[in-house]
This record gives sequence, structure tokens and C-alpha cells, in this order.
Amino acid sequence: MRYTAYNLSIDSEIDLPELFPMHTSNAEPADVKIHFGSIAPEGLADGQQLGPFLWATPESLWLQVPQVARFLISNGNAIRIAPEPCIDQDSIRVFLLGSVFGALLLQRGHLVLHGNAIRIGDQCMVCVGRSGAGKSTLAAGFLQRGYEILADDVVPVDNDCRAVPGFPRIKLWQNVAERLNIDTAGLSRIRPNLEKFNYPITLAPGTLPLPIRWIYILGRNNVTEEFLIEPIQGLQRFQPLRNNTYRVRFLDGMGLRPEHMKQCGQLANRIRLARVARPNNGFMLDRLIDRLLADIAENP
Repeated sequence: MRYTAYNLSIDSEIDLPELFPMHTSNAEPADVKIHFGSIAPEGLADGQQLGPFLWATPESLWLQVPQVARFLISNGNAIRIAPEPCIDQDSIRVFLLGSVFGALLLQRGHLVLHGNAIRIGDQCMVCVGRSGAGKSTLAAGFLQRGYEILADDVVPVDNDCRAVPGFPRIKLWQNVAERLNIDTAGLSRIRPNLEKFNYPITLAPGTLPLPIRWIYILGRNNVTEEFLIEPIQGLQRFQPLRNNTYRVRFLDGMGLRPEHMKQCGQLANRIRLARVARPNNGFMLDRLIDRLLADIAENP
């Protein structure tokens, strides 16, 4: 089956219902091929071991997810999957559409941020932060106000510092869905027995990349009851972009660190980069959205 995501055509032997299907002739070679096959269980013989389940060379990345599958990502255009016996395809897709695609996009020369990209006019805002900081909650809140979500979790940035659109869903935990009055009864779980769901969004196939103008780093503040937005200036702008790069340790084994530093520098020169400190006693989503929109209006 042929799909599209991140402006790539993808031939896949595994069903990918989260992606846009392509109803076109397969005469042209796909940009990416995903197939099942055997993968050596001991890693890459000529590679660098980056962790107990991670090996890399300049051309390939070997990733094992225990009790799920091994993945081999090569040359930015091929993904091989060796599933564990009796594993369900939903569980494979969780890692395929996350860490595996993140590695593929790095191999294709993108800076990849761990966050959510939201369209604001003809530009976009990216919200990054540690796991649990509220990135998907914030994206869902913007979605409910009529804003377009370009990418969830994995945000590739091209050489023109534009966010490349992903696929039409965001992932929401059950408690977040309840807070936003979203009924999960008809939604698919991202994995069996996990209280996290695929929430479909409106994103047209072929949506063009948009320039990134604002990046906000979500955090938590224990001092004040107000939202504080603190701009990051000068040379201090590089490290936050590095820290919020998707699976940053993939870079070393694939020899991508120098290019990554260059990409972070280019992006830092074009954006408003700021930390967002929020009150510790609740997320207060509507107030946060209002505060971000006000800051965007003040810094167009």
C-alpha cells in the first residue's frame, strides 16, 4: 500500500491507517519503502553501540524495542521490520511512527524537534518540552479553537527552517481527553490496553511546509500564579534547541552532529525562542493559549 506523510511517498507492507493513503499509480518509485525482513539480533557489526538496544553507522540505525520488534533504518529511504512473535501491529506502529520515522527524517537531512507544530496565519509555532509538559494537550486546545495542527510529536524542519507537515492525528491520554470533553469511545488506542488514543485532525494531503516563527519551551513554575514567558537570547539559544531535538542521541552514531549544530544555528537566527513557566497548581489550558497568542501578537 502507498501512503504519504512528511511530503514523502511511502510504500509499506504494514498497514498505516494513521497516514494518508495515496490513490495513484505506483509506477514512480516511492521515497521510502517499509518492509518485513530478518535483522541480525546482535546489532550492526560495523557500527557504534549507542545503548543496549541501539546501534548506528553513518548509513543505518538499528533499534530494538524489547518484546515488540527490531528495526533497521537505512539511507533515509528504507525501513526493515523484524517483529517479535505474536506482537500486534498497533504496537509496532507506535514505534515505527515515532522513533523509527524520527531516525529516517534525520537521515534525510532534517532537524527534527520533539514537539507539536501549530499553524498561526502563514507561519507556525512549535511547542516543545519534556514528556508530560503538556505539548499534546496544548495542541488539542489550539485545535478546538480552530487552529491547524501540522505535526504531532515528530516535527521535521527543512533547510529553509520550515516545519514539514506530518499526518492527521494527535495522541491523547484518556485523562487529557476527559479534560477537553473529547469522547474516546470511537477512537482507536495507540496500543492495546494503553489509555492513549489516536485523535483524528483535519490536515489536507499535500499541505505545504510553513516557516517556523515561534518556539516555546513548556515548563512548570512553582513561584508565581501567572504564566511567565522568558525570551532566550544570544548564544544561549543553541542548547535548548539541541535538548529538544527528537532522539538526540541518534545523531552521534550517524555522524550528524556537525550538520545538526549548523541547523540549530540557522533556526535560532530566525525565531522567537522563549521558555514558558506555568503555575504549579493546574494546567489552565485556556489561559495558556491566550497568553501564547498575546505573545505572538506582540512578536510577529
